[in-house]
Amino acid sequence: MGEKLNFKEVSIYEGPKQSPGFLLWHISTSWRGSIEAVLKILELTHPQFVVLATTAWLTKSGEFVTQAAIGKMAGLDPNTISQIITTLEKKKLIRREASFDGRAKSPKLTADGNELLAQALPAVEQADNQFFNTLSAKELEKLVQIFQKITD
Repeated sequence: MGEKLNFKEVSIYEGPKQSPGFLLWHISTSWRGSIEAVLKILELTHPQFVVLATTAWLTKSGEFVTQAAIGKMAGLDPNTISQIITTLEKKKLIRREASFDGRAKSPKLTADGNELLAQALPAVEQADNQFFNTLSAKELEKLVQIFQKITD
């Protein structure tokens, strides 16, 4: 049997429950599972939902939006965004409209996409509320502020 690792020599943490990275991993895995369960009923993957919601948000006033802008807001790379938008287009949830100069195409939700998002968004928000229900309103507000600071 090999030697045991001396954690005191290699880690600044007393254990995994003091590591913000480990805790974030654990929380995000659990949270994502709860979200994916809700979206499975609607036949959406989590990334598909994020792209639908992001596209709807960015185009809510009829603006022209690029896949790159959707990817940036969603935190997804261009190749992944392209694949997801292609899948959503095949599901008839998104269509790509030609821009005014015809060179680029702007993704927009179809009527079916809007209808599905109108079901999915409240379901996801309800799952969020259930997941974070151990936090007070003030704690949840602080958590959101922490998340915003980290993502800025």
